[in-house]
Amino acid sequence: MFRKVLSAIFNKIPVQTVHAHCDGPCGVYDPASARVAAEAVLSMTKKILALELPTGNDAKAWANYNNTFSRYVAIKEDQAKETKKELLILWTDYFKPEHLATFPDLHETFWQASKLCSATKVNVDQDKAEELMQSVEKIHNMFWQSKGRSDKWVTAS
Repeated sequence: MFRKVLSAIFNKIPVQTVHAHCDGPCGVYDPASARVAAEAVLSMTKKILALELPTGNDAKAWANYNNTFSRYVAIKEDQAKETKKELLILWTDYFKPEHLATFPDLHETFWQASKLCSATKVNVDQDKAEELMQSVEKIHNMFWQSKGRSDKWVTAS
């Protein structure tokens, strides 16, 4: 009943059509957030691979190992998801059809980078994490070139 009343009210309110090039027309885009997240994926992957299994049956050592391992995995997966989110915002909101003239491989580059985000979540593969960083660097270069700039690629680690 309450739902019907609300629907009747909302259906009587005039709707104005608005247009925006993205979800929030702020015009502020930067691939830096994708770089930071991808760099965290690489860092966590290296840390996971460097973890040493405890020897013996020391419960405290195993608990610490399991805690550290699960934290690294959770961070790696969260940051891979964040990388993909940031890349998709650039791909779908910033880049326009006219950019394809300058970057004919734009769609393939973003598609492959998105696939690498998934691959780094599913596996503990340093090569894939490094490929992801290379893809994000390529997107960084495309982005700044599209703005007529050549901002340097700088990593935190």
